[in-house]
Amino acid sequence: MGWLFYTDRRIKSYADEKAEITRLCTFETDIRKTEPLKACKVGSTWYTAARVTNLHGSPVEDATYVTDADGSITFGAVFLTRYDDGCWGYKDIEESGGPNESRAPLGLIKLLSDLKDPDSYAHAWRQRCRDWAAIPDYEEGDRIKLAAPVTLTDGSTCQIVTVTHYRRGRSRRRCYRIEETGGLVRLSKASLTGSVLLSSAKGAASPVLAEFLAG
Repeated sequence: MGWLFYTDRRIKSYADEKAEITRLCTFETDIRKTEPLKACKVGSTWYTAARVTNLHGSPVEDATYVTDADGSITFGAVFLTRYDDGCWGYKDIEESGGPNESRAPLGLIKLLSDLKDPDSYAHAWRQRCRDWAAIPDYEEGDRIKLAAPVTLTDGSTCQIVTVTHYRRGRSRRRCYRIEETGGLVRLSKASLTGSVLLSSAKGAASPVLAEFLAG
């Protein structure tokens, strides 16, 4: 918790958080001003696109970003947030700092200025966001191949799985049936990065889909 900045403002709701993120991204000096263009919350993390302009109208010169046609630059920022004993805290990380959280929506990424260095942390962060957005939302019965084998807790691996579910009480939770063993495994969405659909089970011929419909 030591890395969080806490605010004395009353922040109790989504609207309160968005207003605070907007405030944190809005500031002005004698020569420049910064203002948010878009703010999105994914989980407990906020992603923002903030535009920088010079007050006297000259183009903004920056070592990281290519100046846009209107003379401004727009960068991405990540705000980690957390409530602790009723207090709302945050930590802000500019995209060139290489934040781990990489789930910014593509609509926000498209607002950002081009980067001068294709090997920068910011470039890698944007690509991770695109990779996350590209993960398909597989349906019940879809047979998929993971980009690389996943090692399970017992030391075995799996790479080809079929989307299914199991029940816990009244809830139904997604899991994946391992093709080689028939066992069930839970997989994170991140582990589906780069996966491909081998076959879709939208027809009644699929045994997994039949199991799903029967359930």
